[in-house]
Amino acid sequence: MSESIRIDEERGVLRVTIDRQARMNAIDLAAMAELAEVIGAAADRPETRVIVLTGAGKAFCTGADLAAAAAAGGNEASPELVMDTANAAVRAIIDSPLPVIARVNGPAAGVGASLALAADLVYAAEDAYLLLPFTSIGLMPDGGATAIVAAAMGRARAAEMALLGGRLPAAEAAAAGLITRSVPAAELDELVGTVAAKLAAGPRRALELTKAALNAATLPGLDSALATEKTGQVELLTSADFLEGMTAMLTRRAPQFAGAPTPIADPA
Repeated sequence: MSESIRIDEERGVLRVTIDRQARMNAIDLAAMAELAEVIGAAADRPETRVIVLTGAGKAFCTGADLAAAAAAGGNEASPELVMDTANAAVRAIIDSPLPVIARVNGPAAGVGASLALAADLVYAAEDAYLLLPFTSIGLMPDGGATAIVAAAMGRARAAEMALLGGRLPAAEAAAAGLITRSVPAAELDELVGTVAAKLAAGPRRALELTKAALNAATLPGLDSALATEKTGQVELLTSADFLEGMTAMLTRRAPQFAGAPTPIADPA
């Protein structure tokens, strides 16, 4: 097990922690692959009854580690591999027969938001937020977000979140039905611990079939969404707009996308 993904287990609860605190838990390709492997293998152990996914320190996961990708220069992974790895992690969470709880202790952005929202139950600290900033750097939402967000809170709110890329505070996300509940940060561990313990003591097969039925009813288009996102993102990851967006982000300036007028302030 690497230092980027930590696991510990107690009384049937497997806690999986993204631990890249120096990068606000921005996740690189190796850590994403490891996350998928750990979650996918959990169901093979009869003693494991529930999974809690969280981040170390002040963040849940702030998305893909673009700085690491930029530092790799010409040695970075292919766009197809990047997308397949991200999709595998999301699929591991959704397809796991075990209930998965996301403990959102801080920002969940980009693919970090996708990972959180793939969980069955999402509990967030009130000072946390969700963010789909993809279009601000010339990309599109991925990790199944186009399906999961729309299924949870409707097309109109999903379009606002995805197209404008603004922060959605945890309390608003809960009110919109995107996450299960938001609570004061000091109460998050107690809530997650209580829920995880109840699930761990529950009937494993009944919970498995209930999860499968809920996913079948609410996410029938997930496979199509993942495929569409992969096709679009592979194109965008090699585009001039993404290069401009990533460069602007890393140099802390406003991007100037091809053919676009000078950026204006975000709408209120």
